[in-house]
Amino acid sequence: MKRTGSLGLAAVAVATASVLVFSSPASADPNAINPFPVLNGTNGLPILHGNTRAVFQATGMASPNNTQNYNVLGTDLGIMWDSGRGDMLTAYGDSAGLGFPNLLAGSIYAWRSNILLRSNGQDPSHGIHYDSVVKDIFGQAKDLIPSPKIPFIEISRIPTAGVSVDGVQYMSLMSVKNWGQPGQWETNFSGLAVSGDNGENWAEAPETRRPSDGGNKNFQMNAFLKDGGFVYEYGTTPGRGGNAFVSRVKEHDIRNMAEYEYWNGKDWKKGDVNAATPIASGVGELSVQYNQFLGQYVMLTTDPFNSVVMRKAPSPTGPWSPPQVLIDTRELPTAYAPSIYPYQTGSDLYFLTTVHSQYNVVLMKTSLG
Repeated sequence: MKRTGSLGLAAVAVATASVLVFSSPASADPNAINPFPVLNGTNGLPILHGNTRAVFQATGMASPNNTQNYNVLGTDLGIMWDSGRGDMLTAYGDSAGLGFPNLLAGSIYAWRSNILLRSNGQDPSHGIHYDSVVKDIFGQAKDLIPSPKIPFIEISRIPTAGVSVDGVQYMSLMSVKNWGQPGQWETNFSGLAVSGDNGENWAEAPETRRPSDGGNKNFQMNAFLKDGGFVYEYGTTPGRGGNAFVSRVKEHDIRNMAEYEYWNGKDWKKGDVNAATPIASGVGELSVQYNQFLGQYVMLTTDPFNSVVMRKAPSPTGPWSPPQVLIDTRELPTAYAPSIYPYQTGSDLYFLTTVHSQYNVVLMKTSLG
């Protein structure tokens, strides 16, 4: 395909917009999104009629953050955590932009698998405004942990969780071997990356790798919760619609896999990943946080119908309530990966979620009152 400048590409995108049809999110696979990245994030906020409202476009051409300025036209996930240094870090996944196309992976545009943005403040009522982005030498959002992007070897390295321990940043990533059917994919392993300079530079911690087999397969996509001196790691198998499991480790032992304990439904079993039993079923990407207004722990995910749902529990292990629908799939069938805003916001629950039909991320607000 002949390469064109950004204006030419935009014109082609607008001319072909009417033939682009989306029904449900395939996965984080950027090859499954809009083939003309300049279209992404320009359709405005989705209109919802339930207890949840779309309140701010976090990324994309229509976002006040102007993410196109660092070559992010489309992206997903939006995993947020407090850095412990006075700001909030947000990791995004596969991020599409203009540049040298990755033809080997069947993509007509360039992408990075994991990028990081920073923001200040703890009040999202007027949106999430980014103050800085980790950039590469070309001025675009940097691929923090690069991957070869070769199918059946490693097509992507996707962030699924982030946490700060003693001012050091930890990010859980899954190594995607290949994208399969919608909502399903294969992984090589999951593991931690570490940054000591507030996310500017990252290095993999190879001793934390979990191969995608046995009990470790249940912790390929993760969510972190800091509570009572522990980091709780909620895990699922690759893809959506499976079970959720939970482990925990003392904060200062986060890189020591032998110190992890696994919940078997009654007790914690140290060092035995195969002891973990399901705490919830029919889940996709997870996010977990203690909510002061409810006095309970809250889990956000998608259900098998691809509605965004919330579960509540009195403790990090459960028992978890039946799912309560926050965004009905009939209103927004392409939403996935809800990520809870990491600060307490009273009777309103804020979270980011990806709208796959625009392949960009939107801030949502649900009233808990």
